[in-house]
Amino acid sequence: MELLLAALLAGRHMLLEGPPGTGKSTLLRGLARGAGLPFQFVEGNAELTPARLVGHHDPSRVMSEGYSPDIFVDGPLAAALREGALLYVEEINRVPEETLNVLITVMSEGELQVPRLGPLVAAEGFRLVAAMNPFDAVGTARIASAIYDRTCRLRMDYQDAADEMEIVRRSAPEHAISDEFRARAVELVRRTREHPDVRVGSSVRGSIDLVLVAGTLAGLRRSRPDEPSVSLDAALTSLSGRLRMQEGSARTSEDVVRELWSQVFAPPPEPERGDPSQGEAPRPDLAHPRGRPAPVRAGSTAPG
Repeated sequence: MELLLAALLAGRHMLLEGPPGTGKSTLLRGLARGAGLPFQFVEGNAELTPARLVGHHDPSRVMSEGYSPDIFVDGPLAAALREGALLYVEEINRVPEETLNVLITVMSEGELQVPRLGPLVAAEGFRLVAAMNPFDAVGTARIASAIYDRTCRLRMDYQDAADEMEIVRRSAPEHAISDEFRARAVELVRRTREHPDVRVGSSVRGSIDLVLVAGTLAGLRRSRPDEPSVSLDAALTSLSGRLRMQEGSARTSEDVVRELWSQVFAPPPEPERGDPSQGEAPRPDLAHPRGRPAPVRAGSTAPG
């Protein structure tokens, strides 16, 4: 937050880069709310054309009144320029190149020439903050070096275990769920990010969903969240769709969730009676010669 605030106060545009669920939009919304700054949100996708980003003249009024500034409908970029707002562009690597060119112009010149409207000059305070997920290759394109050259970059990663635990506690505060169960849910999700068969693991949203689904599922089954069948089904439902497997891996996301669930949630096997590995002393086998007591010879005294 300190680095982002410093860059924005210095008049710089920012690029927040990191996997989903690392708090990119939460960070910016919280900063804007705390500083009292206006905020405009743009969802980056292949359908984001320059007209949708900048704005357009109302077609029905153009037919009756002709082109005039009064009938121009501001898009999020035009609104941010007029208000001096933070313009947050989510998933900027999904935005078409022609739309990115509009953003490059605004970052370079601080204004935008709109046909039949004239120049839109950025009011004091206007900043562009873009976010991208570097691990998602579906429907994305490489960001031009012109974007990187005009932004400061902040690399964001997953929270530590204590922070994720607190996020889950705040997002799923049901009393029926124990802190021990929440901690296990967080541990399971964190292990998905390190599994060799997984390219991209789950964010903390997976932990939140696992806890919430387990709580409601236990109610439906009149059981407990930590019941193995409940916690496993909740884990499969909450996490299997979030994992992105390595290319060439023969395993499914369900396989990995079951494996990690057994490591985190499954109870340890009870030690077998007489198993030396479990710390219990072996008992003598009286049917074996080595397990028999020493024979007593005639005229001798039995060992005490």
